[in-house]
Amino acid sequence: KIGVTDKISLFIYTRGGALIVPLKIVKLIKSYCNKFEILIPYRCHSAGTLIALGADNIVMGKLGELSPVDPSTTHPFNPQNPVVSQEKLPISVEDLNSYLLFAKEMAKVDNDKMIEVFKYLVENIHPLSLGNAYRVYRIGKMISEKLLKLHMNEKTEKDKIESILKEITGETLCIHEYPIYRDEAKNIGLDVEIPDKDLEEKLWELYEAYEGEMKLNIPFYPAEVLGDKEMANAKYIGACIESRDLLNQFIYNVNVTKTSIDGKSSFNLNILSSKWEVV
Repeated sequence: KIGVTDKISLFIYTRGGALIVPLKIVKLIKSYCNKFEILIPYRCHSAGTLIALGADNIVMGKLGELSPVDPSTTHPFNPQNPVVSQEKLPISVEDLNSYLLFAKEMAKVDNDKMIEVFKYLVENIHPLSLGNAYRVYRIGKMISEKLLKLHMNEKTEKDKIESILKEITGETLCIHEYPIYRDEAKNIGLDVEIPDKDLEEKLWELYEAYEGEMKLNIPFYPAEVLGDKEMANAKYIGACIESRDLLNQFIYNVNVTKTSIDGKSSFNLNILSSKWEVV
């Protein structure tokens, strides 16, 4: 709807998402503009950070946060209770790497004994799960590199690209929830701009408008949806994409029911529909 223009600024709040989506979003936006700018008033985590890596310019407010990009996968079952629970355990390459570093650095396991440490790992986590964790990590690193190279010179800025990748893909910052504020984002080599007071206030006002509409800071409690009823339907906004002329929202229509057995209440939540709607 906007058409080709000189500059597109993307205001974003996200806790993350699917790995491959940021590449699609960035390439789509950049096909409509000469300069792609991203505006971050608050959280821009994980997959959101990947989108920021593809931007020519990153504007971060005082509370603006990026995060490491170290995606996790899941182990097929809980080895402690594989039959009953079927519980899937999240694993990441950084967890695996930390286990091996712990054996080496803290437990002082000799190099020639590390094969036994690795063998114990394979006995408790399926080898294909280990391979899958490493594959997901490699994909995250590859996409990060592709996004950076959309606006950075592969030859003249090679060292800078490698330094950013090392920091952002979990090699250095090995906690997924670690907040990367604007001073640290600048230090690791990202092109970060500090907004002036007027822009900072406007960014936060806009964030608060979405926060209120999408109930970003309100936990979901089924009992509050039901009130004194046994069953109720509710509508929630899962995502918004808005421009000057259009607003699309991803709407969840849910049904909540309550059952009571021996004086104890339990709640069931069913998603009746979930789809993008033009508002």
